[in-house]
Amino acid sequence: MTDAAASTGDAAWRPSELELGRRAFRRRQTRRSIGVSAISTVVLAVALGFAVVGSPGWARVQETFFDPEVALASLPRILQGLWLNVQVLVFASMGVLVVALVLATLRTLRGPVFFPLRALSAAYTDLFRGIPLIIVLYLVGFGIPGLDFFERMPAAFWGTIALILTYSAYVAEVFRAGIEAVHPSQRLAARSLGLSHAQTMRRVVLPQAVRRVTPALMNDFVAMQKDVGLISVLGAVDAVKAAQIETAHFFNYTPYVVAGLLFVLLAWPTIRLTDWVSARTRAREQAGSLV
Repeated sequence: MTDAAASTGDAAWRPSELELGRRAFRRRQTRRSIGVSAISTVVLAVALGFAVVGSPGWARVQETFFDPEVALASLPRILQGLWLNVQVLVFASMGVLVVALVLATLRTLRGPVFFPLRALSAAYTDLFRGIPLIIVLYLVGFGIPGLDFFERMPAAFWGTIALILTYSAYVAEVFRAGIEAVHPSQRLAARSLGLSHAQTMRRVVLPQAVRRVTPALMNDFVAMQKDVGLISVLGAVDAVKAAQIETAHFFNYTPYVVAGLLFVLLAWPTIRLTDWVSARTRAREQAGSLV
């Protein structure tokens, strides 16, 4: 009896001929798609290469933007400036997460007594989503120190504050969208079990909300990685400012290309991680929907 059941179970889990045919067809289609993509990419790259290299002004552009000697000479100073960008990015990311989470929580408070807090957080997000970051940098970096309320602080400090003010408005809306995407029955069930509003948010709502909006949060982080370079307008010697100094020294734009490549290398792991998380989330949500 047991052997018969085991054999029946094995037969039940064996894929049918139709399913095996579908799998083989999908493998052939995948190999064909990869081959077509590779060939088309190579053809396009070769065509663009010939178009650029064969242009009349390529020699001058190569000398001005792609000089290897200038790149090597300017690399140490640009790397030193990039380290400042990384430091600002780390502190700004932590500040943005905290401020944005507070703003999103305030905007989801229920009851008329909390209307001033909801209105204040809504005004904050509307204001800083509407003002360009570079203007916020000027206002914070030159305006606040002019009040003489604080001791003299480095430009990187004020650049970090400006980044937190601007990006917390964007990230707060992402958090709020995630919170509102959680079905109200989750809150009602948590409250019926005796959890307070704060406990419901911390243990039930926020974990689900963050999981839903993780790809969007990571995209905002990638965008902030680029905008960290704008702190150079306040005089901070970061990678962009160092490239500007080296450009003036060599009378050559290659340092800007070096700085751009370094920012790409800095953002590339996060971009790939964002794509992987997005694909994983999409696969989990669409499980069983593919034929």
